[in-house]
Amino acid sequence: MAEIPSRCELDLGSLRLRPWQRTDAPALAEAAQASLESVGAWLPWCHPGYGLEDANAWIDHCTSGWTNGNHYAFGIFERATDRLLGSAGLSQFNPLHRHANLGYWIRQSAQRQGIATRAARAVAHFGFQQLALVRIEIVVLPDNHASRRTAEKAGACFEAIARQRLYVGSTPRDAAVYALIPSDL
Repeated sequence: MAEIPSRCELDLGSLRLRPWQRTDAPALAEAAQASLESVGAWLPWCHPGYGLEDANAWIDHCTSGWTNGNHYAFGIFERATDRLLGSAGLSQFNPLHRHANLGYWIRQSAQRQGIATRAARAVAHFGFQQLALVRIEIVVLPDNHASRRTAEKAGACFEAIARQRLYVGSTPRDAAVYALIPSDL
């Protein structure tokens, strides 16, 4: 695996992806509150009580992940305004088989603009080139049609509905599994 720069930034023209910083906490808390209806419908962390303490805890977790090499989360920012638009990252690494999971979310007011697709592709490239991954999975609830479209537009292949693949709250749920390999990009 190549050396990962501590200040890794992915340049997507009008967007930039960079590791989370403590100063992003207010923007993260605000984006979560502004996205309860869409993001909150699928991701339990995005709930009405999400605030600065939650945002700081998440950013600390992400910073630790970069340090430990087991979680690479990027904030997605509009280059012109530095406005937080969402996040994309790699987690749940399997070092033996060199694969990881790719997750993403986009704040409600910035959805349906192709941001998640662009970010997912950029983070996948990062995973293949910088982390020497050979497979990246995207695992979503079957009825999360927006995330499924994003996976497909990013070039991922649908592989299966995996039984009880995700825990949502205290309930095991089936999940749609997509995968990217380097040749998909």
